[in-house]
Amino acid sequence: RVECLMRLRRALDEYVVDGVNTTLPLFRDLVSNPDIQDGNYDIHWLEHYLAAKA
Repeated sequence: RVECLMRLRRALDEYVVDGVNTTLPLFRDLVSNPDIQDGNYDIHWLEHYLAAKA
């Protein structure tokens, strides 16, 4: 799991899309979140996470 998250974080950091808005910043935040890193999430987690950031 740790290696997978490290590889995902690196891929997201290297990925660049110019000219349009993407969800890359969201995925970068998610992969850095301790809940995601530890596997402490459920089907409602993202909804609560986004509401707290609003």
